[in-house]
Amino acid sequence: MGEKSENEARYTVRSLIATAIVAVIATVVVLEVSGRIDHADNKDNVPVGEFEAIHVTEGEEFRMSPKSSELHAVCEQGYLAIAADVDPDFRGIVVDYKNRGVRCSRAPEPEAAQEPGADE
Repeated sequence: MGEKSENEARYTVRSLIATAIVAVIATVVVLEVSGRIDHADNKDNVPVGEFEAIHVTEGEEFRMSPKSSELHAVCEQGYLAIAADVDPDFRGIVVDYKNRGVRCSRAPEPEAAQEPGADE
């Protein structure tokens, strides 16, 4: 009974790991060749990151990490932009869920319409 049957598979752990690695590499190569992996050529419209707004009310505390995010906000053509501290030229405009830009300054109020006869 000490003999192993011929039908019993004799695989080493090393061969199983090598097979798994080859399978992953082959899958990536096949997906790349068939065009299923999409590489963005236009880096201008790639999202820089995801952000959340914390509602702040007078006198109410909010929780926030004490560490800095290594990003800073700048006003870019009237819209709020996020820029990296290490590369200030790398900026992304902050938009809402409908892809509308978030203003960093209020639009000037239209002047009140003058009533006729109120020239003086």
